Amino acid sequence: MVKRPVFFYGWVIVAIIVVSMVLIYGIRHSFAVFFSRILQEFPWSRGNIAVMFSLNIFVYGFLAPVAGMLADRWKPRRMMPLGVVILGLATAGCAFANKLWHFYFLFGFLMPLGSAFSGWPIMAPSLVNWFTKRKGLVLGLGQMGGGLSFVYSIFVEFTISQMGWRNTFIILAVILVIFLLPLYFFFFYFRPEEKGLYSYGVDPADPSPPSPAGGAVFRKPMILERTLGDVMKSLQLWLLVLSYALYWGVGCYLILAHQVKFTEDAGYSSLFSVSVFALFGITLFMGQLSGFISDWLGREKTVTLATLLSLGALLALMSVRDTSQPWLLYGYSIALGYGAGLFSPTLFAASADIFHRRHYGVVAGLLLAGMGAGGAVGPWIGGYLFDLSGSYTNSFILSMVSMGLSCISLWLAAPRKTAVK
Repeated sequence: MVKRPVFFYGWVIVAIIVVSMVLIYGIRHSFAVFFSRILQEFPWSRGNIAVMFSLNIFVYGFLAPVAGMLADRWKPRRMMPLGVVILGLATAGCAFANKLWHFYFLFGFLMPLGSAFSGWPIMAPSLVNWFTKRKGLVLGLGQMGGGLSFVYSIFVEFTISQMGWRNTFIILAVILVIFLLPLYFFFFYFRPEEKGLYSYGVDPADPSPPSPAGGAVFRKPMILERTLGDVMKSLQLWLLVLSYALYWGVGCYLILAHQVKFTEDAGYSSLFSVSVFALFGITLFMGQLSGFISDWLGREKTVTLATLLSLGALLALMSVRDTSQPWLLYGYSIALGYGAGLFSPTLFAASADIFHRRHYGVVAGLLLAGMGAGGAVGPWIGGYLFDLSGSYTNSFILSMVSMGLSCISLWLAAPRKTAVK
């Protein structure tokens, strides 16, 4: 008779992923904090500096499906420590950069290489492997660290004020390596079968064929398994990729790259500007924690709710003119944070509804590739439009249009027709 463990190890995987997301993506999302310091020290335009952030997202998105595909074939427990080391070296290297191309190479190329091979492209399929049921909830929990990575900017701002921006890059690299290498080497498992366990939601009494690893049982596919070729030809896949590219790549990352500087331009202090950024992270965390909403409300309706919140947030941001109405910034951070937090796990859950376990690593990677393609445009064009007009108004309007089109794309993909909750 098979006995269930008292404590399911999958929750350890979730905890590791949360910590990892904070430290890995906290470095990328701290760009908004470093942006002002780099702008002050070097005679470069906002558009040119923002390219390093656009490159980071683009290269990350390009490498994400590669990382997801390799995770399905190689051993992620070997890939992920390598990714951490690359990310750590690139981060520390930024402390010594003094030319624009140095930042492009280190922050724009090496950083996302490390992030892709140690972060969400491998974590997302891992969660799908460990949890058969309630994917909206679990993917939301896993992405909480992404929300908290924006709160990490408070620590980055404090460290910069005490140690300078160059030393801060070194400190971030040391923290990353010290914490994540032991977690990945000793505690992370990509599949429950690697520990002789069942996926959450699988009945051990179900007479499915055992796997070679510890006699564990793979869950039966809930729909007819597609070949990779069928997946790549699916219109649903590319609508999901387009949705993520428009919402996060263009819409959100355009705003996030310039948010702190926009707030400073309105007359607020650097600390206040970063605190608004951190508030976004807290509400992003809350939105991700609410990923379970899509399990009962439906993926399309949940994304519509997220989009409406985001559009309202950007209207509030566009209304900021000076320091007389700080509540507009608070409202913006809360609404956009919760909406963006709700959007991400819902979209990944929608993709898991349509494309099940065997090729999910590739699917999740392609979603991030879409984000990378959009991200190559968003931050750069935000700075470029400002350099042309001296205002962020046109950039914010572009973000709103992108988010609206993203919602339409998700409805056309229609995950409701194949959802398994």
